[in-house]
Amino acid sequence: MRRVFRRVLTCAAWTWLVPAAQLTAQGVAAPVADSTYARSHYVKRVMLAPMRDGARLMTIAYVPRDASPTRRYPIVLQRTPFSAGPYDSTTIASTLAPDAFMLRDGYIFVAQEVRGRYRSDGTFENMRPLRPQQDRSAVDEATDAYDTIAWLLTHLDGNDGRVGLYGVSYGGFYAAAAALSRHPAIVATALEAPLLDAWKEDFHHQGVLTQAVLHGFPVFGTPRPTPTDKNWWVPAFARVAEHTLTRDDYASQLALGPLRDVGARLLPDDAWWRATVAHPNYDVFWRVRTLVPQLAGIAHPVLVVGGWYDSENLYGTLAAYRALRRGGNATLAMGPFGHRGWLARDVAHTVHGDLYFGDSLETSLQRDVQAVFFRAHLKGGAPLAAGARMFDTGRKRWMTFDRWPARSVVRRDVWLGATRTLSFADARGRAAASRSFVEFASDPRTPVPSRCGGPTAEDGSPFLYMSGDQRCLEGRNDVAVFGSVPLAADVTVAGPVVAHLTVSTTGTDADIVVKLVDVYPPDEADHPHRRDSTVHLAGYQQLVRAGVLRARWRRSTASPAPMVPGTPTAVTIELPDVFHTFRSGHRVMLQIQGSWFPLFDRNPQRFVPNIYDATAADFVAARHRVWVGGSAGSRLEVPTLR
Repeated sequence: MRRVFRRVLTCAAWTWLVPAAQLTAQGVAAPVADSTYARSHYVKRVMLAPMRDGARLMTIAYVPRDASPTRRYPIVLQRTPFSAGPYDSTTIASTLAPDAFMLRDGYIFVAQEVRGRYRSDGTFENMRPLRPQQDRSAVDEATDAYDTIAWLLTHLDGNDGRVGLYGVSYGGFYAAAAALSRHPAIVATALEAPLLDAWKEDFHHQGVLTQAVLHGFPVFGTPRPTPTDKNWWVPAFARVAEHTLTRDDYASQLALGPLRDVGARLLPDDAWWRATVAHPNYDVFWRVRTLVPQLAGIAHPVLVVGGWYDSENLYGTLAAYRALRRGGNATLAMGPFGHRGWLARDVAHTVHGDLYFGDSLETSLQRDVQAVFFRAHLKGGAPLAAGARMFDTGRKRWMTFDRWPARSVVRRDVWLGATRTLSFADARGRAAASRSFVEFASDPRTPVPSRCGGPTAEDGSPFLYMSGDQRCLEGRNDVAVFGSVPLAADVTVAGPVVAHLTVSTTGTDADIVVKLVDVYPPDEADHPHRRDSTVHLAGYQQLVRAGVLRARWRRSTASPAPMVPGTPTAVTIELPDVFHTFRSGHRVMLQIQGSWFPLFDRNPQRFVPNIYDATAADFVAARHRVWVGGSAGSRLEVPTLR
């Protein structure tokens, strides 16, 4: 168990427990060369910033040593639910800045622990909703940010009156809330893989529980008795991790049984678990916690950064950019990285799993995008043009557009055929074809595994599956596989893929998982940077993107409804954006299945009002059908670059 806990402390997706600069491309802690520079160029200040209701929040600032009344620096503020320590006045944190380039540019770097966490006063509320505007006596993360900025400008010597906001993952939620405070000193914000809607991402994907991260619940759901510099949630975390973070997490999580048993056994006193169980649907509890709708009103420049293989906050990244783009001052950068992977330092070869994308792509994003953005708006440097800097994961190169999706995108239909084919044929030809179906099994007692090899939460985080090889699934009777012929020319998919399917089931509820796969040709050469040298790329089936729909929410995410057994039903499944070129000679594959475990919890397939209350008897086998041909034939709506 201790070995598992140490791995989690250094895993890529849980970098809130270890400074981002200590990560390598594979998520393993490494020495940080910047600490010597920081000690000689910055001085530390440990403060308690007062809020309007009297609460004091732990705030640690690193000020350039040469700051003076005649040499002032802008502030870069990061608010976090994790420790901002060390707390003594002399020990310099191993990572002060988002990257080494910003460290050397010189800013006042400030980290603040949010209300109710570690050494800050108050009570923590997970993804605390913004207060109603008419309630001027209430506090929230926006008022706390506003009060913090106002206090820093007055009490932190050496600042020049300008503030930039920075936040990654959950920190991105707090950065977004701070931006919405609209303090006049804020001139720029970087939202990097921001968590913006916990029903649609992170702990869930479109309402479906991300069971592979059950061990994350105690970190946010264990009450903190008093202010502390310790990780008070460790005992509860260890209790869950012992049963979930195992070498065979498929077997160990399956053995836990239904979610009602999991909660009673592993999370009996967890506040966040109780809230999740009480709100299975997308009700007001979740809606008031999302910041996406409010982002459209932010006027100052915002940089949004994310990774195509981010298993946690890909939704938040893309949703943030779409909302901010309405204000016309947003820049998007997306690279071939897992969650927070672009923050890794000194990476020679950029890889995700067994795929190699080029050299030092992390460094180039930090140097050419992140540092340039802050330099432009806080120091008067050359501007970083609004638009989108996007990495094509098939051609393996950066491209720049004035917006995303690009203006040159054309939406094409890819039709599913009765003989398990995928075809770009004209829709009129499909309408004339006779209607039929492709049937597959779905048994929640033996669900489809998330990965072909290794645990889903490898080193504590589900991220390798995002580009994983799907070859082990092709022959299963619970996976329906559709494939194209080898492509005669490159096809570049650029934007969100939407599956319009007609499905039926013998049960009264179902999960429909849709996976878009790039099948490599049989003569594909290996590269020397594979994570696993025994995996060969000849015939590799790379997962490009996937989405899941819990059929109960096919009409309304707030009001679940059962399926009618045997009745063909139209459903729409939205897959997050893709920027991937299927190269000439490759094939396009679609895999459709009824489970994906333990990445997601199992659908009992017998409708119950709340799946968290389902008993073992509710889990029943079913047969699913995908209907093809005819005017209501199933298809993919694919955005392609002209």
